[in-house]
Amino acid sequence: MTAAWVFGYGSLVSPASMATTIGRPVAAPDVRIADLAGFGRRWNYGSMHLRGSWSHAGVDIVDGLVVSLGLAAADTESCNGVIVRVDGDELAALDWRERDYERTDVSDRIRVLDGEAMSEPVVTYVPRPSAIERYERGRDEGRAAVRRSYWDLVHDAFAALGGDHAARLSATPQPDIPVVDITLAR
Repeated sequence: MTAAWVFGYGSLVSPASMATTIGRPVAAPDVRIADLAGFGRRWNYGSMHLRGSWSHAGVDIVDGLVVSLGLAAADTESCNGVIVRVDGDELAALDWRERDYERTDVSDRIRVLDGEAMSEPVVTYVPRPSAIERYERGRDEGRAAVRRSYWDLVHDAFAALGGDHAARLSATPQPDIPVVDITLAR
């Protein structure tokens, strides 16, 4: 695939986070606000790579599981975010970053808020079943949490979009694990 648009619904909404991965600034006309139909945002991705330590409710966790946003198929839901135009090398860099997510074509489910039709494919990253199982196991064992810095990055990115975008993010079901300061393992 030589060029595509990538729908971001979490940290990829942050221009700085996206730029760090693809190696260039992200700005108009290569970024647009969009909605994805048929999916709901969830705190359901258990990282295969990030582990960390934290304290919560008087318990010290060492080598715990770091959890991030993912998607779940949900016919009656939609999810807001941005689409970013990327070339083949940039898409490969995103594939590496999101390697425990499945790159999924969502071209027929995207609505760009400025109304312009997309002539190139639109893809997003959906957690692999193994990532969701890892999250569920970590949650059930009391060894999973969301990094406060990730939480803040995502909330700040949606606030910067203006309009009701931050409110729509806040309507995402809240995580059933703590949001804490995590010291990542090296």
